[in-house]
Amino acid sequence: MSSPTPTPLAEDRPAPASSRATPAAAPAQRLVSLDALRGFDMFWILGGDALVYALARAWKIPPFQFLADQFEHVPWAGAHAYDLIFPLFVFLSGASMAFALTRIIAEQGRGAAVKRVLIRGAILFVIALFYSGGFRSEWPDMRLLGVVNRIALAYTGAGLLYIYLRPRGLAIAAGVILVGYWALMTFVPIRDITLEKEAMIARFGPKPTQTQVQQAYDATTAHVTGRYDAGLNVSNHFDFNYLPGRKYDVYWDPEGMLSTIPAVASCLLGVFAGLLLRRSDLAAMKKVQWLVIGGVALLALGFLWGLQFPLVKKIWTSSFVLVAGGWSALLLAAFYYLIDVRQWRWWCPAFVWIGLNPITLYVVKGNLIGFPAQAQRFVGGSVKNFFDHAVTTGAGDVMIAATSLGLVILLAWFLQSRKIFLRV
Repeated sequence: MSSPTPTPLAEDRPAPASSRATPAAAPAQRLVSLDALRGFDMFWILGGDALVYALARAWKIPPFQFLADQFEHVPWAGAHAYDLIFPLFVFLSGASMAFALTRIIAEQGRGAAVKRVLIRGAILFVIALFYSGGFRSEWPDMRLLGVVNRIALAYTGAGLLYIYLRPRGLAIAAGVILVGYWALMTFVPIRDITLEKEAMIARFGPKPTQTQVQQAYDATTAHVTGRYDAGLNVSNHFDFNYLPGRKYDVYWDPEGMLSTIPAVASCLLGVFAGLLLRRSDLAAMKKVQWLVIGGVALLALGFLWGLQFPLVKKIWTSSFVLVAGGWSALLLAAFYYLIDVRQWRWWCPAFVWIGLNPITLYVVKGNLIGFPAQAQRFVGGSVKNFFDHAVTTGAGDVMIAATSLGLVILLAWFLQSRKIFLRV
């Protein structure tokens, strides 16, 4: 993925016309907004979501209840705010790519850029395997694909395309990916069997074996097309047949093989935003306007396409790519306007700190430090009971969630203050 360190660098300079396929790099100042938005995105999965849930439990008022609902994934079709966090990160990795890879190509050539993309993608994929448990369990009880794995693959695919294609070629590539994925999901026939845990339990009892499910699949002779239901679509069936190892949803994975392809298009949408922000021939407000126009256009196209090809994050449908890309562009427009155009930065330092080390904090929280458990050392026990009785039932949980999030921010500040940026 793109570097989590400050994104554009002042030393970026134009590339020789013969050295690259994308436009020559224009001089660029550091865009704090990219770091801040990346940190804002990570803030919610590093503990912001837990704070929202705790507030909703303690104070059952409509605003908190609405936010808590938005921080739950939709079961299948549709999207809540929480469903947009992952694609926003992929989008921002593409936006940062337009700065980082442009500079590398200008200074060292395409070969160095290819090496950088492949090495970073490989390192990030290995980190992802570690995050998912690594070799803690014996094969095949090991998950090969997941959230960070998808970021690695989307970054690698989009990065290689960026190195060799001009913006028009990138636009064509994104269109081919989205339309091609739609065609694949719509017209390729699959067996008429729903590969869902509940469906298999209803059919075989509480503990269906893999052999039973495989035999039921093989015995199904009827075929269907154009189905996008959970467990009954081309992507899920492809995972069932070809994805080895442990699958998150037993028979398929929400970050599966085929659904990773349109994630490359999500990254490319971020590349287009990054190319726009790099332009030295456009005034800052013009860039904001184009981001807003592009975001609204993507939302309109995505919701329109969603009437036929539903918005489903778990199979990363093409309509979902457009809608998530639209919201990402609008958020980037807002952050760019507030932080880099108006220079209103008093409210975002914590987001910037997190945005400088996002993957590091994600792995530390998920595998190395149990921040909620550590928070209980400070405000658990009698302290929690005091808040539950003195304020309201559940206020103690709010304190634990807030303290846990505070510890994450403190670690982010420490890393930033010591200039420790663990790049991947």
